[in-house]
Amino acid sequence: MKAKREYRNRAQTEVAVLDALVDRAEEGMTVFELRAAVEVDIDELEEALGTLKADDLIVAESDVDETVIKPDERVVPDAPTEEEPDQSIGEWLRERIPF
Repeated sequence: MKAKREYRNRAQTEVAVLDALVDRAEEGMTVFELRAAVEVDIDELEEALGTLKADDLIVAESDVDETVIKPDERVVPDAPTEEEPDQSIGEWLRERIPF
């Protein structure tokens, strides 16, 4: 599942973090899980998390064992959308014109 459309006009890493968190909105993710899901270096991830936290789009919940990051409720779509994935013009043409 993807974050709501109004939150997708952000830096690529921030959008990737929000999408990963929306997929696991109930249980959340640790920083290590996010790093594996988003596949960026730790500095880039840290910057994205800082920006998202400053904009109140994520929530960090700590307990004795670990810190879990979850998306803010307003970022999570109400119902799963059946949107087609973003597609380049080249991909669109390859699907329609046989080679």
